[in-house]
Amino acid sequence: MNTSTLQKKMDAIELLTRSKSVLKEFLSKKPLYYSEIDYTRMPRVFGEIKSSFDTPKVIHVIGTNGKGTTGRFLATALLFLGLKTGHYTSPHILEFNERIWLNGENASDETVEEAHQKLQTILTKADSDALSYFEYTTLLAMLIFRGCDFVVLEAGLGGEHDATAVFDKALTLVTPIDYDHEAFLGSDITEIAKTKLNAIQKSVILANQKYREIALIAQIIALKKSAKFYRVDMLIEDEDRKKIEEISKNLSLFPYLRENLKLSISALKFFGLKYRVEDFNNSKLFGRLTKIRENVLIDVGHNPLAAASIVESLAPQKYILIYNSYRDKNYREILAILKPIIEHVELITVHDSRIEDEVKIQKSIEALDIKQRPYKEINPNSNYLVFGSFSVVEQFLRSL
Repeated sequence: MNTSTLQKKMDAIELLTRSKSVLKEFLSKKPLYYSEIDYTRMPRVFGEIKSSFDTPKVIHVIGTNGKGTTGRFLATALLFLGLKTGHYTSPHILEFNERIWLNGENASDETVEEAHQKLQTILTKADSDALSYFEYTTLLAMLIFRGCDFVVLEAGLGGEHDATAVFDKALTLVTPIDYDHEAFLGSDITEIAKTKLNAIQKSVILANQKYREIALIAQIIALKKSAKFYRVDMLIEDEDRKKIEEISKNLSLFPYLRENLKLSISALKFFGLKYRVEDFNNSKLFGRLTKIRENVLIDVGHNPLAAASIVESLAPQKYILIYNSYRDKNYREILAILKPIIEHVELITVHDSRIEDEVKIQKSIEALDIKQRPYKEINPNSNYLVFGSFSVVEQFLRSL
């Protein structure tokens, strides 16, 4: 390599590094989480800049659990069917770019930075500064997805008031709804379901639900909005069930992941797209009961429904649970649900202002008569389950 070529490469690396730091510095000024949310801001801002966006067909994924995996199954299949596809998911585990998946890969640093610079020219400075982390990155992703045939857009919190709800949707997919984020979504399952399901626009497919009233609420809302309503099994035929079994076997899917796969296939059927078993190769989303070592599973779940799905998938095998929890999560109930598969708990230290006081978690573990100790290292002769939140999984992976 001659001196001129080397210098050009070094200049390009320096420019990229500066660009990455510009976006990183910008986002670092926006808190990831808020105690209060202004639900009027995103609709107002998007209404003012809507002409700058070329919105593809949007498949909106709402619910409590399984949004990420349902979206990734669907996005992967759409891509293998020859369609340009984007998948927006959140939060990320290690790198921001995990949130924005474009045609089979996380968006590159250059792509993300280019979109950031473009968005800065579209927004006023006041709006750019006022938008929340999630609101800004939602707009960022939709700029990156310009030119796509389909965008699979995962709601971050709720549905009706979520930043992702401002876009026109061709279809809404509803994963299982359960208690979560009660401070924002409501104190009972009816309130939570209504808040999520009010995001429905033209058509909706409802996954199998734990609570029977959710289907009725969805039907009423769909009727009021003149939207087409489907239960997932209305679109799934015997041939699909055979394919689901084959795909599940190929990917070693746990039971709850098979349900998410079924919901994604129902979306393909809705659009009249013919799919093959091999279209789902490499479609598993990292961090969802993912085996990172022969004896270590990680899962970013953080609520009772996720815990129950894990027990269903892993029982009667016993695991050492590496755990911690946010204050606003029902960790007492979660630990009680997980108890049948827990050998003992190892608490991992997570540096986050939302993490619960360790003494309170320790007392809850003690009340359940489960042995506990601090997490130090992995014993190759024991089986581990890392669970509790994205932050717990992130801290664990960084510790490795």
